[in-house]
Amino acid sequence: MQFSDLRPGVIVRAGPRRVTADEIIEFARRYDPQWFHVDPERARAGRWKGLIASGWLTCSIAMAMVVDKILHDSSSFGSPGVDRLRWPKPLRAGDEVELVVTVLESAPSRSGNAGVVRWRWELVNQHGEAVLELVATSLFDLRN
Repeated sequence: MQFSDLRPGVIVRAGPRRVTADEIIEFARRYDPQWFHVDPERARAGRWKGLIASGWLTCSIAMAMVVDKILHDSSSFGSPGVDRLRWPKPLRAGDEVELVVTVLESAPSRSGNAGVVRWRWELVNQHGEAVLELVATSLFDLRN
């Protein structure tokens, strides 16, 4: 998709995508090795009653889905940041998630060289529960 496609009110859906215990553990061992992400037996006896994904894996899954569905052939060149980030429910092994992206704002930058998109990403599991909510800004090259 291009900047011109991303107008306020546009909704883009991606998925579904199934999450596995192996990817939860592999990611966590490398980047977030807390016991409730890497030790299924201990996690079963813990507060969450089972293995849960790192929030950073949850973000990474959403990012991969956005790239696949929206950014792969776009003029996107980065992001100045995220305004809001929440993990309302844990992401679990076996969950099947869908990403819903809603464009909130879209305008050229002051220089006119970049398009600025502010959008909400929501990753929802098979029960309709949000496992990720974020609001981010992305930049698109308008020079071509």
